[in-house]
Amino acid sequence: MTLENRILLALIAVTFVFYLIKLATRITAPQVAKLLSQGAIVIDVRSPQEFDSGSLPGAVNLPLDEITDRIKSVAPDKDKPLLLHCLSGTRSGMARSRLKAQGYTNVHNLGSLSRAAFLLQPRDT
Repeated sequence: MTLENRILLALIAVTFVFYLIKLATRITAPQVAKLLSQGAIVIDVRSPQEFDSGSLPGAVNLPLDEITDRIKSVAPDKDKPLLLHCLSGTRSGMARSRLKAQGYTNVHNLGSLSRAAFLLQPRDT
């Protein structure tokens, strides 16, 4: 096997492992419902312009570049459940990391706006 093939196989393996980790850590609709019943705050980390073009009911807009400075005004309790989303899930993932680094313990990335809308839909129990 050539060096190039080994490198390619290693990259495929690493990508697969990251994919499995992402799937294993994704939040589910029942988990979201439980967190909402516990008073979770839904936070949209998109820009104000994106937020104004359409947002989820009850969501608070804290853009990614402002979240670490403004989070205390929205969630002074670092154990409060926080449900983050953005357009694709990338910025909300970054925001989650930043908030965890600040000591927030119950932070969840809902992912994209469309996935967040799906997860936040009321469900029959």
